[in-house]
Amino acid sequence: MPDVKRRDVGAPDVAVGMREAAGARPDLAKPLVRQVPRRMRHILSLDDLEKAARRHLPRPIFGYVSGAAEDNLSRADNRQVFSEYRFITRVLRNVSARSQATDLLGRTYAMPFGIAPMGISALIAYRGDLVLARAARQLGIPMIMSGSSLIRLEEVFEANPDMWFQAYLPGEPDKIAALVDRVAKAGVETLVLTVDTAVLANRENNIRSGFSTPLKPSPRLAWDGLLRLDWTINTFLRTLWRHGMPHFENSYATRGAPIMSGAVMRDFGRKDHLDWGHLGQIRRQWKGRLIVKGILHPEDARLAREAGADGIILSNHGGRQLDGAVSPLRTLPAAVEAARGIPVMMDCGIRRGTDVLKAMALGAAFVFVGRPFVYAAALAGEQGVLHAANLLGAEVMRDLGLLGVSSPSEIAEDLLVRLDASSRNQGVPVSIP
Repeated sequence: MPDVKRRDVGAPDVAVGMREAAGARPDLAKPLVRQVPRRMRHILSLDDLEKAARRHLPRPIFGYVSGAAEDNLSRADNRQVFSEYRFITRVLRNVSARSQATDLLGRTYAMPFGIAPMGISALIAYRGDLVLARAARQLGIPMIMSGSSLIRLEEVFEANPDMWFQAYLPGEPDKIAALVDRVAKAGVETLVLTVDTAVLANRENNIRSGFSTPLKPSPRLAWDGLLRLDWTINTFLRTLWRHGMPHFENSYATRGAPIMSGAVMRDFGRKDHLDWGHLGQIRRQWKGRLIVKGILHPEDARLAREAGADGIILSNHGGRQLDGAVSPLRTLPAAVEAARGIPVMMDCGIRRGTDVLKAMALGAAFVFVGRPFVYAAALAGEQGVLHAANLLGAEVMRDLGLLGVSSPSEIAEDLLVRLDASSRNQGVPVSIP
């Protein structure tokens, strides 16, 4: 029997997708990974990454990444909503020339998904933001760098000049202006404003897992570190030895507090006075592409468009803010209608190629994936991220063919049915056109 574990699962399909995208970007035709990292050979889907990361990361760090707010209702709904839709496939459609290349904001990306912003990535994976940025550049997909990151955005921009930067708005107009000016001077062309953090969320999961902000040394943290020596030596101690104590580098125009400082909470404190006027201030100052992230209500999609946003990202912050907030997929069609022509993207809960295509059938121009990619970076660095993207990209390519369409742009809502609430357990569609 052949040693299938040595093959890059799904890589041939992804390589096809890369070649087909080469009309716009010749560099996208290169194969991504020739051999799967040893640690990743048992990873066959994005869900496998969470299971592996639980064994690799100390409990507090894993709890920070995997957890959400309060009872995790929104996090659960982010996955549940995808199971409420089923495809109606088409056949005999000649899909031999299919491509997953996707146009967005004047660019052609190799795949219809990108890397969502994830805070403190450099504490989860060694130099995590750089790992994600370099992998995204190889993949030909967008990567959004988090404002709550531990590596200077200028350094990450050198690794990937196409990176997007996600900012949490400071509380004062002068600090907002200074941060926007810093991002512009770095050369970043796409600014993503996250707007769903008016007050700090109730993340009980962090307390239960032993994670705190600021990060506090404790016997429990030390014991968890001893149980996960690979992470402790190759991520945490290696970071301290080579780069010193990590700081929040990009919350303001100047360097923020170290992760173990009590000033961290002040830096990320309440911003409940911010309003649409502050977005207007940024739009007047920022000359590049402006994306607003954290919208759920269609009326807010309309307001963002009227304020001059070039695009929006529907998101409930991975379930990490208001527990019980709706999954973005549920409001996607109405938000697309309200946005009236500017691209509506979304994140939260995407784990399969079918999830990507369901979102696009309901009107999403693009999607972003967060937790799985930072898990992949923690497990195997840049090669791990490439492997994770290979898996998802191969699923998208395969699913396009099985659906009977040749590109994501051909997918429409008439290829979906939604299950009736009373029949979801039986999997019976409401109706079939």
